Amino acid sequence: MSQPQGIRPLDGITVVSLEHAIAAPFCTRQLADLGARVIKVERPGVGDFARGYDQRVNGLASHFVWANRSKESLTLDLKQDSAAEALYSLLNTADVLIQNLAPGAAARVGLSFDALRQRFPQLIVCDISGYGAGGPYETKKAYDLLIQSEGGFLSVTGGPGEEDMAKAGCSIADIAAGMYAYTGILSALLLRSRTGEGSHIDVSMLESLVEWMNYPLYYAYEGAAPPPRAGAAHATIYPYGPFPVGDGTTVMLGLQNEREWQLFCERVLQQPDLAQDERYSANFKRVENRTTLRELIVQAFAGLNFDAVIDRLESAQIANARVNDMQGVWDHPQLKARDRWREVKTSAGPVPSLMPPASNSAFSPRMDAVPSLGEHTERVLTELGYCAQRIAQMRAEGAI
Repeated sequence: MSQPQGIRPLDGITVVSLEHAIAAPFCTRQLADLGARVIKVERPGVGDFARGYDQRVNGLASHFVWANRSKESLTLDLKQDSAAEALYSLLNTADVLIQNLAPGAAARVGLSFDALRQRFPQLIVCDISGYGAGGPYETKKAYDLLIQSEGGFLSVTGGPGEEDMAKAGCSIADIAAGMYAYTGILSALLLRSRTGEGSHIDVSMLESLVEWMNYPLYYAYEGAAPPPRAGAAHATIYPYGPFPVGDGTTVMLGLQNEREWQLFCERVLQQPDLAQDERYSANFKRVENRTTLRELIVQAFAGLNFDAVIDRLESAQIANARVNDMQGVWDHPQLKARDRWREVKTSAGPVPSLMPPASNSAFSPRMDAVPSLGEHTERVLTELGYCAQRIAQMRAEGAI
């Protein structure tokens, strides 16, 4: 499939990021996908601590490879005056500054929006933190699992017992915050095109995740019982979840309405009279009687193999899915058929990388290399007017 060659929406936009872990890097990688130049400021010798999470991608960290393609790595020790001076020079050329350092760290080195707005009136400043500015939790440390806990996610995820609660298998609180930072920056760029002025974006991981939790929040409105933890099944719609098949496999299926329940009984279970059974004649009744209904479904599937169950579900137009492991996703026929994988360079060799999900007919996304630590330091400083002697001196001082 050929890719369009048009200009990208953020071509010419420069983003400076003091970032680590997932939330800010995930945001800025998407800005880079749209053409922005993202200059990632890292600590000399150490860098983004996500570089050391694991060594699963040819010796590189899986989180880092995912969230950091198409960026430039500039090492600066901001505790040294020469490095801070270089950062301010860089901000003269920048459109966006984004940071997710420890609470208060950016402000302590003069990088709060209030400190920057007079000097750089067009600069957009985005701060990502666990709990946001102000309030009793402002300075509290926050990691993804802790926000999943504070935001109520753990209370509705996992099995029914208290010991069975489960976190999400990916960093959803970080991802949520990164997405709201991404859209917030895009909206701030649009606003600046009208007003000519920069603005401040304050993104809280807690608020980002709680926004995603609004369905269970409203379900438990005014003290009502919250949705029960139901494992991989839906807590309030049934049948909707995984069911074992006779050949030892598992099928995921989901019913949304009474018409589908009728078809499910007739064509999948091949028990048409069950559709009229008072115990199961409405969704709330099926939820109340899910234990007995599950036994009936498992019994009906016990004599079938996976393909036979899928054939029946497809014939009845009942939504269904395989329960893929990671290799199953790498090999997914739909992703291959739609040509969704590209090769991205890294210091450890090329790796496959999924194209951004929002395809645009007017341009192809930028999918450049994952940077090694400090790879672009000399180039960026040279662009800012630093001579080779000055760069060597900064390196000797440990400022870069």
